[in-house]
Amino acid sequence: MIFWQEAAQSRQALWRSENHSKPPTRVQVVDDAIKADHAFRLACEGTALLWRGDFQNARQLLQAMARRIDRKPTKTSVQPAEAFHLHRQAQAQRARVLGMMLVELDQDYSIALRRAPDVREACQQAYGDAVQPSLISLRELQGVIGAYEWRKKGVEVAALGARIHPYYGVFSPVRGEYVDLVAQAPLPDKMLAFDIGTGSGVLAAVLAKRGVQKVIATDQDARALACARENMQRLGLEAQVEVLSCNLFPPGKAPLIVCNPPWIPAKANAPIEYAIYDPASTMLKGFLGGVSAHLTPGGEAWLILSDIAEHLELRTREVLLRMFEESGLKVIDKMDIRPRHGRASDQADPLYLARSAEVTSLWRLTAA
Repeated sequence: MIFWQEAAQSRQALWRSENHSKPPTRVQVVDDAIKADHAFRLACEGTALLWRGDFQNARQLLQAMARRIDRKPTKTSVQPAEAFHLHRQAQAQRARVLGMMLVELDQDYSIALRRAPDVREACQQAYGDAVQPSLISLRELQGVIGAYEWRKKGVEVAALGARIHPYYGVFSPVRGEYVDLVAQAPLPDKMLAFDIGTGSGVLAAVLAKRGVQKVIATDQDARALACARENMQRLGLEAQVEVLSCNLFPPGKAPLIVCNPPWIPAKANAPIEYAIYDPASTMLKGFLGGVSAHLTPGGEAWLILSDIAEHLELRTREVLLRMFEESGLKVIDKMDIRPRHGRASDQADPLYLARSAEVTSLWRLTAA
């Protein structure tokens, strides 16, 4: 719960935070009269701003606060690992300050502010049924609204010739190069495949479209499981693809096991970041350590992995190859592709040198 004083009365509401941040201890009620410099100073000092003015003015104030953060010079480093950690620190600080702008959601997720959008369906999709009024950061609410639009519109996946509809909190397949690798690699067998950590279900769908008769897709996240199941229904693949809740591997063995784990061995600051950050390479090690026991004789494990961690000096190629060897795996082949996203050519990006050199690979592995 979050507590505050308003109109000489004590108030409280449910605190909503997707990144599990603690509710602010200081809350000040503000409206259109507050100036951007004052709001920015309060937010930097740790005072949350509960907005009671015009909703669109709140959006403009948040943009003004973001400009003030972005004007501040950030520390730079020529060492890739240090540059990465400084960048992450700056991102976290930016998120903390901008997360101090709050709005109240009524019990039905409506917003009692002038010119407020109708966010009821977007919030219901993200959080489930509402039970009581809540406070949420405007920045997170914008993310909920954006995810709702992505889910409605979907993401075009060329390898499928169709769209994938990601849920809020589920990684969206906007980087198509890794999907293309799975669409092009030679299939060792078309009877059965496992897709480990399926997320939106995009790789399971690609395998099914390629003619794999049965695909078992696994995940532990409830949103991902619901998302993958809905996408299979949309694509007419629910008979081919079974979505299971389990930690990594389903029971049994398969001639093909595919995994696209998080690529960067670093701490995640929010649940959605677990699709990108794998602290201590936990998922990668779990997959490599257990995959041999789930492969049929002569079967293949496809590991889809970017080398961005190597360019950031967070993991070396030698360490990765040693992981293969210690897991009793040998490399059959490696297929490479360069990223096509805008950051790879954005020289203003603090991690430009690493991003511009990045290569995404599909490692074809088998039991040694």
